Amino acid sequence: MTVAVLTGTALIGAGGAVAVARPVPKIVVRDGVTQPVFSYKDAIREHVYVESSVDSDRDGKRDRVNVDIVRPKESDHGLKVPVIMDESPYYDNLGRGNESERKVYDANGNPVKFPLFYDNYFVPRGYAFLAVDMVGTTRSDGCPVSGGPSDVLGGKAVVDWLNGRAKAFKPDGSPAKATWTTGRTGMIGKSYDGTLANGVAATGVKGLETIVPIAAISSWYDYSRMNGVKYWTDEQPGLADTVDTDPPAKCAAVNADLDKGEDDATGNYNAYWKTADYRHGTIGRVGDVRASVFAFHGVNDLNVKDDHFAKWWNALAERGVRRKVWLSQRGHVDPFDTRRDLWVATLHKWFDHELHKIGNDVLRQPRADIEVGPDQWITQSDWPSRRAATITLRPGADGSLGLKRAPKGSTGTFTDAPGTRGRGHTEAEMVTDPTTGKPHRLAYVSGELPATARLSGTPDARLTVKLDKPTSNVTALLVDYGEDTRVNYLGAGSGIQTLTTEDCHGESIPTDDACYKQTKTKTITSPVNVVARGWLDAQNRTSLSRPSPLTPGKYYGVRWETLSQEYLLKKGHRLALVIAGTDADYNTETPTGAQVTVDLSSSSIRVPITAATDDAAALLAP
Repeated sequence: MTVAVLTGTALIGAGGAVAVARPVPKIVVRDGVTQPVFSYKDAIREHVYVESSVDSDRDGKRDRVNVDIVRPKESDHGLKVPVIMDESPYYDNLGRGNESERKVYDANGNPVKFPLFYDNYFVPRGYAFLAVDMVGTTRSDGCPVSGGPSDVLGGKAVVDWLNGRAKAFKPDGSPAKATWTTGRTGMIGKSYDGTLANGVAATGVKGLETIVPIAAISSWYDYSRMNGVKYWTDEQPGLADTVDTDPPAKCAAVNADLDKGEDDATGNYNAYWKTADYRHGTIGRVGDVRASVFAFHGVNDLNVKDDHFAKWWNALAERGVRRKVWLSQRGHVDPFDTRRDLWVATLHKWFDHELHKIGNDVLRQPRADIEVGPDQWITQSDWPSRRAATITLRPGADGSLGLKRAPKGSTGTFTDAPGTRGRGHTEAEMVTDPTTGKPHRLAYVSGELPATARLSGTPDARLTVKLDKPTSNVTALLVDYGEDTRVNYLGAGSGIQTLTTEDCHGESIPTDDACYKQTKTKTITSPVNVVARGWLDAQNRTSLSRPSPLTPGKYYGVRWETLSQEYLLKKGHRLALVIAGTDADYNTETPTGAQVTVDLSSSSIRVPITAATDDAAALLAP
């Protein structure tokens, strides 16, 4: 199969001379994928400045977005190519990828090295690659706003330019036209980069055909906090300052507004957070997404936690958006450093299908690839598993966890008090010795599991609580007790170890090679692992925007979802529900000192389980 084929023709010129028109270059396709027929060495490398619709630094001029481009030289001679675009704030500070690569320029300011393998691999196959500096970073104008409107609208402007709807300028100030592209664009990137892909897709911009968000944020409120409990303090201005390499004075006023808007004093969701919410925000929303989505996330990512993926995915599913996902057991790790060869091959098919419109089998493959143990992958038709059934696990007055409701009047009490770190208690303090009573936590433990099953989806905690103060921070943990070898997502590398050997994906040149250090899975053998985590400020039990303090001495129902998970619950292990106060590992809150009484008879955690039998409840059967 070939695409855009046009042979040369003979022309009769003046005086009868015969001239042969240059053949229009063509994309070559074999076995459903594009072939590397274009020279990376000879590719055109240039940069332009796209005029955005925003003035984030408030200087009275629209911000211009720096766009570094590498494309086949044939795209100057009739070849129209689609675009793969990585918009990032990290190109001149933290760098990109496991090896923290940065851009490199020649004496004329043109790019000679692009981070990551996308350019080396895809340009020879008939793509342009664009490395876009997010507004306020590297060579772009403006101030970064930690995921807010101008971060997103700068990237949207580039997609608009590629489709003839925005202006751009060459370094000499002359107009720049993207005459070399089909306009079909795919955005890709990890962390902040993938977050921008989500944000631009949520604007519904035409021409953005697909996005590949890797460990990406879908709501910045959910990055900064959960249910009123802060993960970070000063997260929004702090991150903006990290990615901005300009003198601090330039964006000081903007940063002050970020500090005010995030409202650390309350932890509430407000109008500010709505501007950086890509699911239900003011700049974009999931209902406007036109692009297909190929997502990757680590279910144990405790930086960009996996509720970002789960909530985004579920909303896309409700709207019938074409989608695919890989979920790994690692933390904040790129799939290139997880299943490298298969990732590159699958990504290749995905981009070919979505951007070159080649009819391959990528959508006939199972929708979800899921790692259930170290390098143990399964596929299934969707996520979460359609076979999962919800079982309700209940705490017992005797410290057990099972299917039976505790007798009426059964209670447990803990205090939201400081631990060894002075804030709350660490997870280790919460989960150690689960059968021993401790004043800072409650723990309820099942018997040995009689069969192996898999948790697939999002547990939710449902407690009835009474406080002696107007509020308390509450932590719910689902914990697996049983010796096992697991991915070491909490250790250095978040589950991977970087090796000294390399492999290559794409064409190399002296200034930009396609070779990267290989990795291997890093494991740990331990007797305990926290499976799912969730946090709540009790006064935000009914609203994230309008807190409702509790009347001391009165019982209230509180409900919240934990982070999502894919996890094998193995035969012979024990499962526990741990309820505690402020989490010193993942919260920056000050413990309230409240005494929390839990009515056990009306409290539970609901867990989606795929069991070996049709009856998921058999997991805990005696």
